[in-house]
Amino acid sequence: MKYFRFKALLQKAGWLKPAYVGVDAHGVIQYISNSPPPDAATESIAGIALAGFQNAHSHAFQYAMAGGAEIHSKGTSDDFWTWREAMYKCALAVGPDEAQAIAAMLYSELLRKGYTHVAEFHYLHHAPDGNPYAHLPEMGERMVAAAKEAGIRITLIPVFYQKGGFGREPEPRQRRFISRTTDDYLKLLDASRSVITNYNGASLGVSCHSLRAVTGEDVVRTMDSVNDLPFHMHVAEQKREVSDCIAFYNKRPMQWVLDNLPVSNRFSFVHATHLDDNELGRLVQSHASVVLCPSTEGNLGDGIFRMKEYTAAGGHWCVGTDSHVGIDPLEEFRMIDYRQRLLTNKRNTFDGDAAQYMMGEALIRGRLAMGQRSLDFFEIGMPLDAIIYDSNSSLLEGVDDHSLASSLLYHGSAVALGTLVNGKWLVRNNHHVKEAGIREKYLRAMRVIATT
Repeated sequence: MKYFRFKALLQKAGWLKPAYVGVDAHGVIQYISNSPPPDAATESIAGIALAGFQNAHSHAFQYAMAGGAEIHSKGTSDDFWTWREAMYKCALAVGPDEAQAIAAMLYSELLRKGYTHVAEFHYLHHAPDGNPYAHLPEMGERMVAAAKEAGIRITLIPVFYQKGGFGREPEPRQRRFISRTTDDYLKLLDASRSVITNYNGASLGVSCHSLRAVTGEDVVRTMDSVNDLPFHMHVAEQKREVSDCIAFYNKRPMQWVLDNLPVSNRFSFVHATHLDDNELGRLVQSHASVVLCPSTEGNLGDGIFRMKEYTAAGGHWCVGTDSHVGIDPLEEFRMIDYRQRLLTNKRNTFDGDAAQYMMGEALIRGRLAMGQRSLDFFEIGMPLDAIIYDSNSSLLEGVDDHSLASSLLYHGSAVALGTLVNGKWLVRNNHHVKEAGIREKYLRAMRVIATT
């Protein structure tokens, strides 16, 4: 057994102070108390422990272009649909080695910011010419290898991507994404089951990209074929997507989903930006989660989710970093809240302790999006995954329990001492333990992409 002493640790019921946590040789929690264990050596840390955050939506390869599509020519209109052209260019330039190097760099940075589990919404499946690799799940296997190298947990979500839009054949630049039929996709998904066995921190999910990218009948067929995995899907990210769906199906995207799929807490809907009152209410009743990606949604000009109304009605949600223009979970929470304040001209987006609520909701529902269930933030029998903030910083020193979570989240200058996964330090003093090697391979990959 190894024991840690933290100045404070956040649980669902509030702060445990001081907090003693004991883990076995595998990093699994066997002891949690505010009393020290008898006659045991303890690593004492002047820090505040939060459970590691869940990143429920990631396209790792897009980290290579984060910030690279921000020059806007005068007199032109740049939106989500034009941004996709830059994304396609990046997707066609990334080989297996580059994809793995980029993902490992991203994942190490996510760990540095406190994410300890990532859901990789993976649709970069095939070779640059569009043909499958000889080893069908080659690119998914590279994502798992990158996660293993960085030490982050991963839920690999191979994405079914079939069309170029409602009723349209895929565009040539989408050729690496495409599974033509449900059988093709299920073959890829089945092959992906084998690659997660290479890493005990890996699990699997299932996804249809969106109604614009997969026909409705094939979405239903996929759901009927796979009922043992968490299901993720983009829904209603863009206004044009909604109008195109109405024209094609005579229904709004979320309306179609709720009418045709057995929606439950197994479902995670990414963005869900543009919902009407009926859709919002039915979504709440379904117990599904919305995956919000505030930094990306802002970057792409998607719009603002109806968070205040949704949560007031009892709706559930978690967060992801999507295209990775922002990768700090606390910043994502602030953006969620502040956008609602700007819309409503009110400061109380959430009742009670907003910071503690957002951290807890994103954690518990993020775990569910990964196929995991938990009742508390830290539990006996769970691995010790945590980000530790410096309790001696001027920001936190002397702050009482009532304001501690709020000071951490809203001040914007919390200092992280490091990140633990399985009870081991993977990040300390702002540096990942494998930083040098991961960075070298990443820079090499970026040089390759620049000349492709």
